[in-house]
Amino acid sequence: MSQPAQQTVNSEGASAWHHRKAQEAVASFQSHQSEGLTTPEAERRLQEYGPNALMMADKASWYMVLARQFADVLIGILLVAAVISLILGEVGDALTIVVIVILNGLLGFVQEWKAERAIEALQQMLAPHCKVIRESRYQTIDARDLVSGDIVVLETGDRIPGDLRLIKTVNLRVDESSLTGESESVSKDTSPVDPKAVLAERSCMAWMGTSVTNGHGHGLVTATGMNTEFGRIARITQGVARENTPLQQELALLGRQLGIIAIAVSMIVALTGWLLGKPLIEMFMTGISLAVAVVPEGLPAVVTITLALGVSAMVQRRALLRRLQAGETLGAVTVLCTDKTGTLTQNQMTVQRLWLFSGEIQISGIGYCPDGSFEKAGKKITPLENLDLQLLLETGMVCNHAEVRQNSQGWQAIGEPTEAALIVAAGKAGLRPEKSGNIVHEISFNSSRKRMTVIERREDSYIAHVKGAPEVILERCNLVFEEGAVREMTDSDREAADRAYQGFAGQGLRTLALARRTLPGDTPTTDFDDDLLERELTLLGIAGIIDPPHLEVPEAIALSHSAGIRGIMITGDASATALAIARAIGWQTQTAIQGHELAAMDDDTLRLTLQEPVLFARTTPEDKLRIVKILQDQGEVVGMTGDGVNDAPALKQADIGIAMGVRGTDVAKAAADMILTDDNYATIISAVEEGRRQYDNIQKFVRYLLSSNMGEVLAIFINILLAGPLILLPVQILWVNLVTDGVTAVALGLEPAEKRIMQRPPRSTKEPLLNREAILIILLMGGYIGLVTLWLFHHYLIKGGEGSTQLAQTIAFAGIILLEMMNVFNFRTLRAPLSAKEFFSNPWILNAWILNIALLVCAIYVPFLQKALHTMPLSFTDWGLIILVSLPVFLLAEGYKRFRWKSQATHM
Repeated sequence: MSQPAQQTVNSEGASAWHHRKAQEAVASFQSHQSEGLTTPEAERRLQEYGPNALMMADKASWYMVLARQFADVLIGILLVAAVISLILGEVGDALTIVVIVILNGLLGFVQEWKAERAIEALQQMLAPHCKVIRESRYQTIDARDLVSGDIVVLETGDRIPGDLRLIKTVNLRVDESSLTGESESVSKDTSPVDPKAVLAERSCMAWMGTSVTNGHGHGLVTATGMNTEFGRIARITQGVARENTPLQQELALLGRQLGIIAIAVSMIVALTGWLLGKPLIEMFMTGISLAVAVVPEGLPAVVTITLALGVSAMVQRRALLRRLQAGETLGAVTVLCTDKTGTLTQNQMTVQRLWLFSGEIQISGIGYCPDGSFEKAGKKITPLENLDLQLLLETGMVCNHAEVRQNSQGWQAIGEPTEAALIVAAGKAGLRPEKSGNIVHEISFNSSRKRMTVIERREDSYIAHVKGAPEVILERCNLVFEEGAVREMTDSDREAADRAYQGFAGQGLRTLALARRTLPGDTPTTDFDDDLLERELTLLGIAGIIDPPHLEVPEAIALSHSAGIRGIMITGDASATALAIARAIGWQTQTAIQGHELAAMDDDTLRLTLQEPVLFARTTPEDKLRIVKILQDQGEVVGMTGDGVNDAPALKQADIGIAMGVRGTDVAKAAADMILTDDNYATIISAVEEGRRQYDNIQKFVRYLLSSNMGEVLAIFINILLAGPLILLPVQILWVNLVTDGVTAVALGLEPAEKRIMQRPPRSTKEPLLNREAILIILLMGGYIGLVTLWLFHHYLIKGGEGSTQLAQTIAFAGIILLEMMNVFNFRTLRAPLSAKEFFSNPWILNAWILNIALLVCAIYVPFLQKALHTMPLSFTDWGLIILVSLPVFLLAEGYKRFRWKSQATHM
């Protein structure tokens, strides 16, 4: 006995059946069109080929996700510092560092563990049950038990459970947007198509994971599980590796730099002390202590906390982050590849223009909300006072199966989107569908007829309402309706109608012609002849329908241009529609590259093409993935938006994948780094601003922390060279690094965005977190803090007196904290002077400043803290001197910023 065709699927692919006749396909799978498989045969195939499920990708266990949080250079340095502190006998320091590292890891783990893996989401998307014919009986089975050769019964609303070769269709239409990107549902039939037809043009096939929107039919299962188109995309998604984000790479570089500096400091101190005649072992241990002091213990925790707080800030901007670093990466994006449907557009088909013989009508309002007005020649009109318009809207409303309802999420369409658009247009004129028994006959739409007709009973007549493709309807019309009357159609009328629908189509609008015919009321319904009913029609007009852009998108596009971000549309939709939307939103794109043209390009040609203002239409998942990879090879930081199964590989490959939260599939959401809760392109640009703010703030507190640590190290190092007593005790250093600096750095991470943040180009990923300017600032600020602290210490040592060493240490401790508290104002802005920023715009930094000053006072005057920190009370004179020498660290830096800011403004 020959084997069923399941064996050939693995070699030829599930797509091999679209050019074969339905009967041939059924025979190849040893099935029967009306009887289906026998139960024993279905069970045998299930046992041999496995369930209709997607293979699980290797799932990272919780302990692997937790361990990943500690695979960081800075964390490694801190752990080394903890070990060294323990060796030196500083048990408290070691424990404190270990606690910080653990808390940092737990925070990152909690964020990442919430994310689901892409293949798990693919499985959740599959239909749980399906209806099949087995042993000549209709049966409902678990979709996992579906096998090749099964005959699946399809009805409106069903999720298709496997790849099917259609063998019977009645007005069948399928929403394939999640797989192909096509915004309009696709008409299906049983006729074979060209072997080279692309996925979106295989009208005799239905694909796993897509949905039936109209009609019913039967389909032969040609592939299940990982052999389906769905499974093929799952394999592509599995094969895409996650790359480290720019911030992760920069923090790793910073960690290496700090490690080198720490080693250099310890070596220089040990060598210098030894050359000055001090014991080598003592100097070596001192050098190790200083090396530990170089590393800002709170930095990894502050970065993690700042990014975690950024997650909350993104939520307020209607963007959900699945990875902590995703927001910062978005701020570095240089190219944003975006889908059209639902991202740039509303994903709600809308009638915008109506062509009548009496003139063109524009309709305002977007989406399925029935609010809008009608204009003719720039003037508002009352639609029901215009009979030509009223009849066209009535026909569009009656010749229709869609419904539009309002629920908690707004207005929603049930049925075909283009039909819903006609319902809404009629609703804007004040017409409401009447669900009654007046429809006595229907001639349904299919892909060969390209038209639909319903017969409505009136009091003394029947009205045949007809809608369809303009080229089909026009050839069946011999009359026109103009200015409230019917007249003969002339050649010039026909030419005018041709120009109208072709003009609409050229502007990216989908077109429908609407016509009607009046029949005598005494005609028996049994005498209706379908072909004759659709002849000698009266043409009413042509509707131009489009999925309009979100209102906020044009402004967002302009803002992205000013921010130096290039946009590229990559869609599965038609090129004419894509170009029309591009023009409407302000993209200067004149060229559309079709999927087959892209496939014929080599990589070098595509690189040159990507330098031009182009968009891509009728693309496949492989096309999108290829475009993203080539852009990344050119050094671009690529953002990719998508909502469908077909977008998942590119979403995962991109530096930041952005999925749609409302209409997006679980697959896209799981492959993405960020999910938009409103499916709006404008939200992405808003999130870019937030991402830039996050990175700016990371730069601010990194510079602040390192300048503080620089001051400590410099003071301690020079003091050693001067052979002075300890300037700062270890417990005091820990207080400064964790309490003072940690709280302040977190508050710096909450700074609002600076002015002009979206008027500057994206930062280069090749530029390190600490560039030359940053290093210079750290050296200058840290140098001032260190030298002034050292001067205060030795000034009080020289004064002498009882307890002079403890007093000098207390002065140095208070001095370095107050210096850092003044220094923090230098880092509230990176470029502008603080005077150009609203001083009270960040209450957190002001609260942190007050808290730290209060804690400092407590540390000096509260007895148990005096004992723990080895401090003693200071006089008003002491405080006056500390304040006096602390002010210049802010005033001098602010003066320089003001000078530079004014100079830049002069040259702009």
